Amino acid sequence: MSWVEIESEAELRELLGEVMPRAATKDRPKLHERDRQWLASSPFCLIATSDADGTCDVSPKGDPAGFTYVIDDTTIAIPDRPGNRRADGFRNVLKNPHVGLIYLIPGRNETLRINGRARLISEAPFFDDMIVKGHRPRLALVVEIEQIFFHCAKAFLRSALWKPDSWESDALPSHATLVKDVQKVEETLEQLESYYGETYTKKLYG
Repeated sequence: MSWVEIESEAELRELLGEVMPRAATKDRPKLHERDRQWLASSPFCLIATSDADGTCDVSPKGDPAGFTYVIDDTTIAIPDRPGNRRADGFRNVLKNPHVGLIYLIPGRNETLRINGRARLISEAPFFDDMIVKGHRPRLALVVEIEQIFFHCAKAFLRSALWKPDSWESDALPSHATLVKDVQKVEETLEQLESYYGETYTKKLYG
């Protein structure tokens, strides 16, 4: 069967139809009080970036609820925590400041989406307000908001994401086994199991 590729917005609109009026008018350029409440309740977000040639990356960020610091109605800051130091998204931002964020609240089927321009900040007074378990971030991603809106629940309802009886966490082997299978690593499987076990949890902030 041959593929039929959509190559224009006109073709896309012919297939999908026009935007629903309520969806067309839902985005806004700055934080509403409800947006602030959502950020204060969210412990997790996804950050989408791309480099100068369009190569994309999506990076998860998580901390206690309210980890995103609201600077003003159009500016937020996300602290960086110790990780693998690949810094894929951060390196992208240095070449292309455009970012897209999705904020989740466990159990809620809607999400909060933010699009804007980002900068990397290595020091600012608000870093003191980002301390978690004694860890003061060395870096923060500051995002100047250009567009913000709530996204509907359909994807979460279709996927039954928050329904434990639909989860199959043991459908794949342990993460240590996955790493050993897909990467060339010097560690034995036993060493990897130890690293991704209790030791891994203890080093979340240092």
